[in-house]
Amino acid sequence: MPCDFFPPPLPLLLLLSVFGASRACLQDPTSAYRFTGAVCRLTYPAAVVLNEKTTKVIEAAFQHARYPGLKGEKSLLFVGKVIYGLDNLEIHNLSIGRSEFELRPGEGIGMEISNVSAVFKGTIQYGYGSWLVSLTQSIDFEIESQIDLGINPRLYCGKGKVAADTSDCYLNFHKLRLHLQGDKEPNWLKKLFTDFIIFTVKLAIKGQICKEINKAANVLADFIQDTAEQFLSDGDIRVDISVAAAPVITANYIESYHKGLTNYNDTFSVITDSGFHPSHLTENKMLYFWMSDQVFNPLLTAVHKDGRLQLNISGADLAELFKTNLSSAMPDFFRKCLESGFPELRVWSSSAPHLNTSTSGTAVSAKASGQLHCGGQGTPTLLFQTDVAMDVTASYADKKLFLHSNTSKIDVFQAKLPLQDQPQLDETQLEFIREAVEKIGIPKVLSVLEIEVTRVLDKQGTNLFDIFNPEVLPQNGFTVIQMDFGFPHHLLVEFLQKTLQ
Repeated sequence: MPCDFFPPPLPLLLLLSVFGASRACLQDPTSAYRFTGAVCRLTYPAAVVLNEKTTKVIEAAFQHARYPGLKGEKSLLFVGKVIYGLDNLEIHNLSIGRSEFELRPGEGIGMEISNVSAVFKGTIQYGYGSWLVSLTQSIDFEIESQIDLGINPRLYCGKGKVAADTSDCYLNFHKLRLHLQGDKEPNWLKKLFTDFIIFTVKLAIKGQICKEINKAANVLADFIQDTAEQFLSDGDIRVDISVAAAPVITANYIESYHKGLTNYNDTFSVITDSGFHPSHLTENKMLYFWMSDQVFNPLLTAVHKDGRLQLNISGADLAELFKTNLSSAMPDFFRKCLESGFPELRVWSSSAPHLNTSTSGTAVSAKASGQLHCGGQGTPTLLFQTDVAMDVTASYADKKLFLHSNTSKIDVFQAKLPLQDQPQLDETQLEFIREAVEKIGIPKVLSVLEIEVTRVLDKQGTNLFDIFNPEVLPQNGFTVIQMDFGFPHHLLVEFLQKTLQ
């Protein structure tokens, strides 16, 4: 499910997993709508929830920062030139107060981290001299600090992807108190060094913290790209989720636009008129995904070409299925096959399924072939093909996908009995096959698809999200998926582990 933008709040990127490489990022989102296969809209309430995780990323930026040694000199009255160095600067006892943010329409996201308390420890090496004295010394020091942090990233399209300029980063120091060798009382050396050492440490802290936040953002962008590619990839089937335009930010939501092009064996699908419009989405839920039929149909074609739409049922499982009450009488050849002890039914897609979504559901047309084998012989007892048209609706609950169908048309043709003298089926036998496809075959295939798609979603980590009240809403030519959610803590942990490597 594609969707993302750049923080803050930084963890929003983790959930959405989407900004990928884009060779042609249009400056005007309106002109990009026709090339957009998938859209993600994350509303303000979702950003509020995700902002709660921001402090963890900020803490990682502070704690992971490595401060370079600083050297300088200062001319002091009565003492002369003082040469000094600051080394081994480290951060301790970090705590963060509260985090606030706002969505700034047409600009980006503003963020304030208030009351960041920390102790910076290090070593001062200094030397001073005059005609009276010449000494060099080294003294450990610590600096108590209380800081407010602000970041105002600017979103733009650059270097083939959506990027963020985080140079607008600032720190306000409410307290910066120097202690030498643990001495809490002023002394002549502290008075001598306090002003210019604290000034120097301020510059060092600001430079490294803002640099580390920018580094974390870059690591996060790579992490998201990898996560998105993994989520939307399975075997040789991939989906290009490159952005078609820079995200749009309003006071109520962030919206991103993605190509959604299926890539199968290095062959890409094409979208030229997907028909997206912002009015298709509301602001009542936390998260929205808009998916065009032009995304799903090439994906179904790839699944068909990859040989995934096939199912073999044999033995007792097959016999159990046909205990279903049917109005048509079971032909003798079919009954004998089930009683043979080694029956096997093989079904597969003869051509790629096609779907057309409307407000009443998703109309799916499919052509399938089937073979019934009995007793393990090479030649099948029964051959047939069928055309099926049905309306399918989907839902997601208890971390499982559910598919519901309403069959509108089933045609059975090219049905043969190769091992019999009269290979053609009569009307009664054809009706049995048709009814079996409707009442046994289609429900079985849908149940297998439910399990398989749920397995793929679980493999990609969807089950680790807390998803509340998800709805799948079919519309004319597209589908809207809307939901509320709880932030998946595992993604934050994975990102922080990678950041701190």
